[in-house]
Amino acid sequence: MLPRIMSEGESVYVNTVSSAQYEAVENQFVELLTIENLDQQLSIKPEIVKEFEYALTTALIAAYENRTADNGAHRFLQRILYRINRLCLFWYDDLRNYENERSLYLQQVRNTIETAWQQWELAQIDVNALQKLDVKQALIERVVYDLNPELSEGSHYIREEMSETGYKHLLAIGSFDGLVEGSRLSRILGGTANPIQCTLVKVLLEEYGNGRLSRKHSTFFAQMLNEFGMNTEPEGYFDLVPWEVLACDNHNFLTTERKRYYLRYSGALTYFEVAGPSAYRNYLTAAQRLGLSDAAMGYWELHIREDERHGQWMLEDVALPLAQLYPNNAWELVLGYDQEKLMGERAAKAVVNSICEIDKT
Repeated sequence: MLPRIMSEGESVYVNTVSSAQYEAVENQFVELLTIENLDQQLSIKPEIVKEFEYALTTALIAAYENRTADNGAHRFLQRILYRINRLCLFWYDDLRNYENERSLYLQQVRNTIETAWQQWELAQIDVNALQKLDVKQALIERVVYDLNPELSEGSHYIREEMSETGYKHLLAIGSFDGLVEGSRLSRILGGTANPIQCTLVKVLLEEYGNGRLSRKHSTFFAQMLNEFGMNTEPEGYFDLVPWEVLACDNHNFLTTERKRYYLRYSGALTYFEVAGPSAYRNYLTAAQRLGLSDAAMGYWELHIREDERHGQWMLEDVALPLAQLYPNNAWELVLGYDQEKLMGERAAKAVVNSICEIDKT
């Protein structure tokens, strides 16, 4: 049994939860996902989520209220949130896995995590300052800088020191996104037709190889994995993914599923497409230094070419027109852009740290 959370007046005392306990509770949660008619079962036997809810409450306090970082709590929360969010997409797997995709209980769990997590994320950005910006000028200046940023310490490590083993570890973590390329973007494309929507459709179509599996970007990523005899199944390396990377994915799910965050997502995608080539050049440089085959690095070359074009489209044909269309809320584009950059840099640092650990051993 996981430790209880005891309230004493306004103070809350929380015993620590070990990684093994979080893992055990997560496994129980995975089983809950496939219970037939979960909500009805919970009305009859609410005790089946008792341990999970103890762990959830403990993790929320440890991750978002305590001053000391608790990576185990962050990891647990982001993994639980991702397991709920991924039900928005179809994985061509057992249909029973979607038994509870509209469960009110799962919705409650998702909302509980997102509320605390988003408050914690927003506290790291000066939102009031963003609301006073000349949005168009702010976006243009950010894009100019992020097209060719200074190399970070992590970028130097990847380019100059990462081993082939480290490169394979990079591919393993990268496959989490690379094998489901552009899927979340599809969630915002419905609705009335206009030039902005059509630009986003163009971006999606290029990510999907214009409907040809052989040209889909995920196919090129799978080829890199195949070159090393690695697992090409989506989520095949899920357990290697740092919580900071999961947070980026969950943030994407949030901003694509909630149309009120359309501007935030558009700003975020603008940064993602603009900054992508600089990161991919690091990986390409490392692969060339290691003397790897074309197949082992083809995805990076493809993305460098296409994302340079996508970044221009996103700024000129999506972000700036949206700023014109929504003058009172245009600052949300910059919020989305800055959040994506902040979370992306945090994730990149976590990935480099993970690679360094692999290289050391």
